[in-house]
Parts: sequence; C-alpha cells; structure tokens
Amino acid sequence: MSKSDFEKFATTRHIRDHCLCLKTQRVARVLARHFDEAFRPLGLTNGQFSLLNAINRPEPPTMGSVALLLAMDRTTLTAALKALERRGLVAVSQDPEDRRSRRLRLTEEGRELLDEATPIWRDTHAEVDALIAQTDGEKLPAAIDRITEALQD
Repeated sequence: MSKSDFEKFATTRHIRDHCLCLKTQRVARVLARHFDEAFRPLGLTNGQFSLLNAINRPEPPTMGSVALLLAMDRTTLTAALKALERRGLVAVSQDPEDRRSRRLRLTEEGRELLDEATPIWRDTHAEVDALIAQTDGEKLPAAIDRITEALQD
C-alpha cells in the first residue's frame, strides 16, 4: 500500500469512526430490525406501527399531515397504506371539504392491534432507553456505536 493509499484509507477510517450521518443511518437500521423483531408476533413492522400511531388522532388526519409527520413522500405513504388497508386496519376516504385530499382513520381492528402493540413498543423502547442511559456523557458517535453493537444480533 502506497503512502497515498494509506492516507486515503486513514481518511476512510476517520469518516467511518466519526460521521454522524453514517452512524445514525446504521443505528436506525439496527433499531428498525430490533423493533421489527419485537412486533413480529403481531405481523407488524416498526414502520407500520409508526404509521398506525400517526393516524391515531381524534379527527382523521390528511395524507399530507401524516406524510409530513413521518418525513415520507406521498408515494411512499400510499404504498405503506395499501398493506394496512388490505389487512383492514386503516380506511382511506375522500375529504368532504376538499375532494382532492384524502383522510385516514384507524378501523376498529386497527385500534385493537395498536392497543396490543403499544405494550410491546413500551418494553422495547425501555430496553433502548436503558442503553442510552448508559452513555453517561459519551460523545454521540461513541454512544451510537455502543447502542448499535448492543442491539445487533
């Protein structure tokens, strides 16, 4: 390995060890898999759980407000909703005040599943919170690494 190659590799290692974007993407994937596994007995993913929660409001939200909350584009949201609609968990209807807009609501089955999933979320989240509490002043990149390693299979 030439000196130039070694310097490039040293830069690569520095980015790997310090880049918050890379680390947060990695921890997000690990967290998603961890919550997916917790919700698996209910046939639910963490994304579906988040979507059900985003819809669970006193008044049926618009697709736009749910997309904004979840930082999703409407196309991705529409695709995610189809699976929940097929399971009878969510109903999509035309907004009576704006025919171009759609409103989302949980069905009774959707509310029941959300009620069943919430204690699983609480327990799993408590596990992650305990890992976060162990950071004790660690710098964020090091804390993210430790949490990622603790949750990976």
